[in-house]
Amino acid sequence: MNPLNRRSFLQTAAAVAGARWAAAALPGSVRAAPVGANDAIRVAIIGLGIMGHGHLKRLLGRKDVRVAALCDVDPRALARAAQEADASHAAPFTCTDARELMTRPDIDAIIIASGNHWHALLTVWGCQAGKDVYVEKPMTHTVWEGRKIIEAAEKYGRMVQVGTQYRSETGLAAGIDYVRAGELGKLQHVHAVSYLARKASPRRDPWYPDFLDYNLFCGPTPVIPLERAELHWDWHLSWATGNGILGNFGAHLLDIARRFVGAEAAPRRVLGLGGRYGPDDIADTPNTQIAVYDYEGTPVIFEYRALPAKPGTTVLDHVKGLRVGVVAHCEGGYVAGAVGCTAYDPAGKIIRKFGGDGGRGHLDNFLDAVRSRRTADLAAPPMAGHVTAAMCHYGNISLRAGEAAGAAAIARAVEPVPAAAEIARSVLEHLKIHGIDPERQRMALGPWLVIDPANDAITQVSSRDPAALARARYLLHEAQRPPFVIPEKV
Repeated sequence: MNPLNRRSFLQTAAAVAGARWAAAALPGSVRAAPVGANDAIRVAIIGLGIMGHGHLKRLLGRKDVRVAALCDVDPRALARAAQEADASHAAPFTCTDARELMTRPDIDAIIIASGNHWHALLTVWGCQAGKDVYVEKPMTHTVWEGRKIIEAAEKYGRMVQVGTQYRSETGLAAGIDYVRAGELGKLQHVHAVSYLARKASPRRDPWYPDFLDYNLFCGPTPVIPLERAELHWDWHLSWATGNGILGNFGAHLLDIARRFVGAEAAPRRVLGLGGRYGPDDIADTPNTQIAVYDYEGTPVIFEYRALPAKPGTTVLDHVKGLRVGVVAHCEGGYVAGAVGCTAYDPAGKIIRKFGGDGGRGHLDNFLDAVRSRRTADLAAPPMAGHVTAAMCHYGNISLRAGEAAGAAAIARAVEPVPAAAEIARSVLEHLKIHGIDPERQRMALGPWLVIDPANDAITQVSSRDPAALARARYLLHEAQRPPFVIPEKV
């Protein structure tokens, strides 16, 4: 059998929706041989923005890894990264289309640091091509994609690690064990806090970028003109390509939160609410948001604020000294942190500190698993990434299936979860400090989604509105744009 060349691969990838690239049929020369104990792992990096560039810098300093290929749809980012790699490494293969990497026999593993809308498709392609995969969080752009990644990793025997680095954070792990052991009594609720200022995403007349292949940038999503000034990073703030802050920093924080709870699956119910306040911009994701996860007996509440504590300052509010992190509230005190954590008594006096390392061993953990071939060695395997990403998606889905509501309706919706009710009251007061009247500039209040975690399904919504249920169920999957399609059978 002749080796699969670039043209035939691109033709296969561009086939009709539902056609699949079957890795089992790939010639042996395309599938990388197992990595030996003394061999350098040959890595390709896809996406060379902040995260991808960070991975590149780290890998260039290792003797047991060779950066074999670099890929970014933006030729400018690709050129910068290639120049940096050339200075200290053998010149890697470069391309702007990730499909070209999949055919190469000199790549053992790929690191995916692209936009969220590409994460799942690239991961599935990588597994089908016989590559191990490290994919940044959130693992997916929709709930449905998560199960496809799990299936692909299992079917093709691939090591897949999700870039939730706090899974490898040593101090945080010790603090979670401390709470789980009952050292502070019963865990009552977990508050995931993300108070982060973010500049506006300015509006401009519709335009298409002329410095890259915009069709390729969009991939599975519709090709529509941009109406924001910045192509890069601000894709987080568009539902078409990103998942808002809940799917960005929230993916880390909710992963930590459910480890405190000991939850291995999505909760029974999820509610989302929020809005976008402050400067008028083009972003369609909220900059003020609450998502409530009804784990029976131990709820998890995610909260995001982008506005400062008060007008005229740049200083943001905090919760127990945190602006980004997780607070686990217990009967006998609380534990707060993210990079390391600290246990406090109810009066806020320090009981114990757990020093952390920032999860710097997370990528190392993946590379070790590439050598060992033991999925049990992975700190953040696909199922863990799927459950956490799905939590983010459910919170956003509820909000997106919701309707504008005032303070009274919000209070009624969150009343069953007292901790969430208190946080909601605080958020409304925060908006009033900025002169925002919640009755005139109403939040989107979603229905409670009733979840079937085993089947990644929404069985009903609290509003009993058929249209809201249909909208929510559509957002579990959304539509993929051919030929950038993950098939039902991977």
